[in-house]
Parts: sequence; C-alpha cells; structure tokens
Amino acid sequence: MEGSRVSDETIAEPKRRDILFIATGAMATVAAGAAVWPLLDQMNPDASTLALASTEVDLSAIVPGQIVTVKWRGKPVFVRHRTASEIASAENTPLADLPDPQADSKRVKKPEWLVVIGVCTHLGCIPLGHEGEFDGWFCPCHGSTYDTSGRIRSGPAPTNLEVPDYVFVTDAKIKIG
Repeated sequence: MEGSRVSDETIAEPKRRDILFIATGAMATVAAGAAVWPLLDQMNPDASTLALASTEVDLSAIVPGQIVTVKWRGKPVFVRHRTASEIASAENTPLADLPDPQADSKRVKKPEWLVVIGVCTHLGCIPLGHEGEFDGWFCPCHGSTYDTSGRIRSGPAPTNLEVPDYVFVTDAKIKIG
C-alpha cells in the first residue's frame, strides 16, 4: 500500500503530574462557583419584597359608589365600584375636553370597576375621593381635579391617574401586580 503510512508517534501515558493539574483545576472551578453563588443569590429580592409584588382585593364587599383604598408596592390604589350614572358620565365625556385624552374603555376592564394608583400626577399628593367638580378625585394641595375615570380635568397635573396592571381572578376578586 503505497501512499499510506502508519504514524510513528507513540501515545503518551498520562503522568501523575497531569492528573494533579486536572484535579487542581476542577477543585478551583468548584471553589470559584461556591464563592460566587452567595454574591449572585443575594441579588434576589427578599420575601417581604416579593410579598409586595402583588395584592388581591375582594370586591364583594364594595358597594356601588364606594371607593376602597388598598396598599400596593407602598402606594395607595383606589378601587372604585362605579354606579351606572358614573359610568355613563365617564363614557360620554368628549375626549376633546380632556387635557390627557383617553377613552374610559381603555382605562377599565369592566365598566363598573375602576382601579387607579392614588397618587396625583403633579407632585405625588394623595387626592380625595368623591370630591371636585366631576365627583371623582380632588387634590387639595394644588387643585388638580380628576373625573370618575381618573382622568385629569383641571389643575396643574399633566396626566391621568395611572392604571396599574391588574386581572380579574374571579368576578369578585382582582389581583393587582
């Protein structure tokens, strides 16, 4: 067989030193992982922070026309059970009359329930419910007025009250966050 040659090279047997190098490298890798793990693990949020990430609200005790304030992530959240007249007023408001135009249907998942973060968008005050010209909320600090959909109607606030992420778990319970 011309053209084919068997290699003259011999396979070297592993020496004790090679095995020690491999074992030392493996142990160093394990030690580095053991040292880094606590540093990465401490970046996870603690149990109290996770508990604030979401909150459930039982809607069955809230009567039409009532506003309930719950705390979520350290902020007040207003849950309002709107009456038929409040819904009609919010739905029939011309968007051209609003400084921050937003349809009522974009702010609610069910017309009878409005969920908004209860912090004035001007300077972070807490507005009072069932107050003001539009029977929504009124911020006594600087005079911002919101309607029954939490939309800014007058005053220095630049935007509507924020709507948090929420879902209906059942017909009588929501989960915020």
